[in-house]
Amino acid sequence: MSAQLASVEIAVPAETAFAYLADGMKQGEWALGSWDRRQIGEGLFAGTSLFDGRELLIRLDAVPSLMLVEYHVGRTPDALAPLVWARVVPGPVVGLGAERCVLTLVVWRSLGDSEEAWALLGHSFPTEVQMIKGRLELGF
Repeated sequence: MSAQLASVEIAVPAETAFAYLADGMKQGEWALGSWDRRQIGEGLFAGTSLFDGRELLIRLDAVPSLMLVEYHVGRTPDALAPLVWARVVPGPVVGLGAERCVLTLVVWRSLGDSEEAWALLGHSFPTEVQMIKGRLELGF
């Protein structure tokens, strides 16, 4: 398997969800592999994994016209790869009202991922989309 995904319907407009996902500091509220988020450079963030305590670096590339955020991740600034995507689909596109949207997170498997690490992502992504849903719907 080359990718894993998790998807959820959220009771907020797509623009609200996209703005939240495109905020590098807000990602520290829901990304289990990058807690205690801090900005360490222009557009570059770091966080600590709740699983193994290691630091992960992240650079976001937000594309508003597609409501897509690519998260370039890695252990060093020169080794970042766009392995995580968040895509927000406006409610009307999928038969929902304008005050709803659908979020899908996708993670691509890196060649260096162990079977254990890859399986862990399969468990954490469904949790992360629920964390995002809760924060957005409750107005965190």
